[in-house]
Amino acid sequence: MGMPLELNTMIVTKGREKRVEKNLFVLEKEGLRLYPIEIPIDVRKTMDGDSSGTALIKKVEWQNNRTTITYQLISLNSTN
Repeated sequence: MGMPLELNTMIVTKGREKRVEKNLFVLEKEGLRLYPIEIPIDVRKTMDGDSSGTALIKKVEWQNNRTTITYQLISLNSTN
């Protein structure tokens, strides 16, 4: 029996991220998703939106058909 798994190469927050520390965030997503760990990837609010910054994913957890990622924001793109 197969397992549905999605491979993601960017973080799409839809404004649901929660700040844990200064530059550390947690985001919970529906379904099982695989992300590259410790590799800089793009952070966006929406799939088609502009880049908000760059992050390093520190931890990926799968539980009850949900994926929780912990990521560190390493650069922020300003709109100014």
